[in-house]
Amino acid sequence: MQETVFIADEAAMEHIGAVLLEAMQQRGVVHLQGDLGMGKTTLSRGLLRAAGHQGAVKSPTYTLVEPYDVAQGTIYHFDLYRLLDPEELEYLGIRDYFTDDSLALIEWPDKGQGLLPEPDLELFLTPQDEGRALCWLAHSEHGAVAAEKLQLKLGC
Repeated sequence: MQETVFIADEAAMEHIGAVLLEAMQQRGVVHLQGDLGMGKTTLSRGLLRAAGHQGAVKSPTYTLVEPYDVAQGTIYHFDLYRLLDPEELEYLGIRDYFTDDSLALIEWPDKGQGLLPEPDLELFLTPQDEGRALCWLAHSEHGAVAAEKLQLKLGC
């Protein structure tokens, strides 16, 4: 299932993050696709704030991953933009991050190809008019349930 929704501004992008948190039931793997400046980190910030995180949320470009312990479990925010070789993820202990009770948001997942698990849901952000277009594609049963919830909550 692939749907598309228009996102007008930063507040709307953060709202999408909150809806995504609920749709994913705070577990699974989400790949965030889009060029620089498309709003991947803003969406992640909205999701983390909806999960109860009070502090700053910035893209973990240099650390590659930032863990957030929230009331319902752990959310991992990955930014693989500066990853030179997917094998670097082995040194990070990449497999330990993907558990049944965690949610992983992965920006630039193509940089970790071959070492990352298949996403439950893949989001694509592209420019549209003065905002962004967001479309998604489910890759698992959990992702398909989340995609349906997104569709219902966002009025697609």
